[in-house]
Amino acid sequence: MVLKIVQAGEPVLRQRARELTPEEIPSEDTRRLIQWMRDTMRDAPGVGLAAPQVGVGLRLVVIEDRAEYQAGASPADLALRERAPVAFHVLINPKLVVEDPTPMEFHEGCLSVNGLAALVARARGVRVEALDENGQPVTVSARGWYARILQHELDHLDGTLYVDRMETRSLTTQENHRRHWLGKSTAQVRTALGLPEQTPSLPRKDPT
Repeated sequence: MVLKIVQAGEPVLRQRARELTPEEIPSEDTRRLIQWMRDTMRDAPGVGLAAPQVGVGLRLVVIEDRAEYQAGASPADLALRERAPVAFHVLINPKLVVEDPTPMEFHEGCLSVNGLAALVARARGVRVEALDENGQPVTVSARGWYARILQHELDHLDGTLYVDRMETRSLTTQENHRRHWLGKSTAQVRTALGLPEQTPSLPRKDPT
């Protein structure tokens, strides 16, 4: 089943999601939600989806960056973003630790802010400790684009959207991003927009 992806303005996207209890994790309701979230993410298509994005205030995300999503990007662009395929997986009650705070800035979009994108600085490397769909502990270490996906999706669990972290002057429609900025480096985009050339600092993230 494909669920409705709620859009900016829905209160659930601005609320801190609650943790799943040990009893809830193996339940049929949770297994069904995970399946529906996977189907919804693939239908969109997207590389990640958090439960609040389908109107459910639980600390649960699904992630998958399929090889076909990267087929249109050049090897140089993939290398710059440190992007490679990521198999489907589930993270429940995740906690994020920044391992490499080096800010990496690229255009980012969101299924709950449909049709728009903007430059967002994210930490280059992170570690996430969570439970999988069977309630077993898992640790994920990620760099580059995978780290960006994790930070984006875990932000959703705290009621944060990428627009809270974006370089506001860079906000663009997806269509204009393809027309004007696709293939250009972040430095070129910042220059064209009249933004400082220095590496942006990361916004402070309160520990959760």
